[in-house]
Amino acid sequence: MNFTKYFINISLSILLSGIAFSQEKRLAKADESFSRYAFVDARKIYLQVAEKGYESADLFKKIGDSYYFNARLEDAIPWYEKLTTTYVDDIDPEYLFRYSQSLKSVQRYDEADKIMERFNTLIGNDQRAEFFMNTRDYLKFIEMQSGKYKLSKLSVNSKYSDYAPSFNNQGQLVFASSRGGNSGISRIVHEWDEMPFLDLYSSTITEEKGTLQAPKKIKGKINTKFHESSTSFSNDGQTVYFTRNNYTKRRLGSNEKGTTLLKLYKAIIENNKWDNIEELPFNSNEYSMAHPALSADGTKLYFASDMPDSRGLSDLYVIDINEDGTFGEPRNLGDKINTEGRETFPYVSDSGRLYFASDGHVGLGGLDIFVTVPEESGTFSIPYNVGKPVNSSEDDFTFVLNEDTKIGYFSSNRTGGKGNDDIYSFKQIEELITTCNQYVTGKVTDANSKEVLVDAEIFLLDDTNSELQRTVTDAKGMYRFDLECEKQYVVRANKTTYNPTETLLTTNSVLEHEYDVALQLDKGGLVGKEAKPGDDLAKLLDLEIIYFDLDKSFIRPDAEVELQKIIAALKEYPNLKIDIRSHTDSRANNQYNMSLSERRAKSTIKYIIGKGKIDKSRITGRGYGETQLVNACADDVSCSEEQHQRNRRSEFIILQ
Repeated sequence: MNFTKYFINISLSILLSGIAFSQEKRLAKADESFSRYAFVDARKIYLQVAEKGYESADLFKKIGDSYYFNARLEDAIPWYEKLTTTYVDDIDPEYLFRYSQSLKSVQRYDEADKIMERFNTLIGNDQRAEFFMNTRDYLKFIEMQSGKYKLSKLSVNSKYSDYAPSFNNQGQLVFASSRGGNSGISRIVHEWDEMPFLDLYSSTITEEKGTLQAPKKIKGKINTKFHESSTSFSNDGQTVYFTRNNYTKRRLGSNEKGTTLLKLYKAIIENNKWDNIEELPFNSNEYSMAHPALSADGTKLYFASDMPDSRGLSDLYVIDINEDGTFGEPRNLGDKINTEGRETFPYVSDSGRLYFASDGHVGLGGLDIFVTVPEESGTFSIPYNVGKPVNSSEDDFTFVLNEDTKIGYFSSNRTGGKGNDDIYSFKQIEELITTCNQYVTGKVTDANSKEVLVDAEIFLLDDTNSELQRTVTDAKGMYRFDLECEKQYVVRANKTTYNPTETLLTTNSVLEHEYDVALQLDKGGLVGKEAKPGDDLAKLLDLEIIYFDLDKSFIRPDAEVELQKIIAALKEYPNLKIDIRSHTDSRANNQYNMSLSERRAKSTIKYIIGKGKIDKSRITGRGYGETQLVNACADDVSCSEEQHQRNRRSEFIILQ
């Protein structure tokens, strides 16, 4: 675990209920350590109290959190389990999320998903819950995404924490490490995680394989006795942006609670040494800013922060860098990217893709790495999990990629490394899935006999009922259409001697999803029915009434499927001729209503001829205005909207 994965304000708790007074001083001391994020010191006391048989929701929370926020998720499981099973009626939903994440760290995904269902029930409006509920098949997608990188271990890792790789323009990889050893200021051990403070190192990259030579601490005033990490270099290599504890001009700053947070700095290189250290002007003592990432053209700086408008524990932001070197105002990247969890460690590739780490988007456990693609609107697409083996059930973060060589690096605390966090190299061997890949498929059958219907026509329509695609069912009665994410469609089926049917389909934001939409066709029609001139074809076919909106003549979507049945009958009986009679309600004057009903008749005729390819000689029609009301809702009679609507209709009278 390294200190910059979590920069959050953890609230102090009240004294544990049910614990003897003799424990209070020790717990107060532990709470003080906990409030400074000194999780290891606090944990020792909390565990001693728990071992003596004392328990409370607060105690279980603190012990679980002391492991969780040091990335020891497996050790957090028993404490979160006790919390969520013992204190069911008074559980903070956030602990269900942490428990689910912890279960994922040991690949207990079924249990984790059940806990997330509880979380969704309790939390209400939460992006993490929404993403989970919309991506219940997330493991299937991650498997499809997996195998696109080939990983290699690196010899430069130490027994401490090594992470946050970035490229400079000198063929080197710069990274943060707490490998300082046992001499000088490096003997200082950070109380949050009992690890030495981080410094910045560089290592020359072997071009062909991406291996690294022995690292060296970078020169200049950039390294101090406090934490430095997360660098991003300008294209000319003359400027570096980096993360440091709030330590400016040899003074250590803190917030109102006395906690030293993180800030963004920049340095300029002079005589091969980093100098002219400047704190960026938009920092604050009251919240953290960290993990800078420059856009390829150097005009934008992305970073992570828990500033007041952040949605979660940390959000991603962007700020403009003006030509004169000044900065604009930080902008939150929004709900498509940020959740109530952690979004952190951004990296922008030369093509403009944004890679970042998150535990709020659905993944394999801990922090997973995601990619989002720039869109024409200037925003980013929905995030895509980059899959295994880059992502694992533990923390995976600080991803960088050279898009020319396809060689990159990231960090992880997964089992099998040398230290707390290790850097891994990779070679990208396949392109990631970064577009929506949804489709609908289904079987078409006879509604009564259940027999498969072969060669039935299937239409895919958009939300304006315009035809997008058409196909026919195969020998097994199956059809398939490709779909876009977050769109509304109508799937319509039609076959000779059958009434058409349709269903409405709205796609979600899930990247890989299959919709199973079975369709049943009812023979219906005029078979076995006596039809004679003067009969209303709509009644013989058991059609719903073709209604119109108030003062409108366009064909409503709910009317289209009924008109398709009229079309089917006209195709089935080539000698059938009909007269369309359209009507209005009594509101408005007689002349206007007559004109409106004429438009409705023409609209209906146009639809049947155009959509059904029916000879126009077989269809006549006219409007009757308000002259043939079906109820007593005449002028000056008070009627409900539903009663008036019954008069806004079309009839289909058989002529031959």
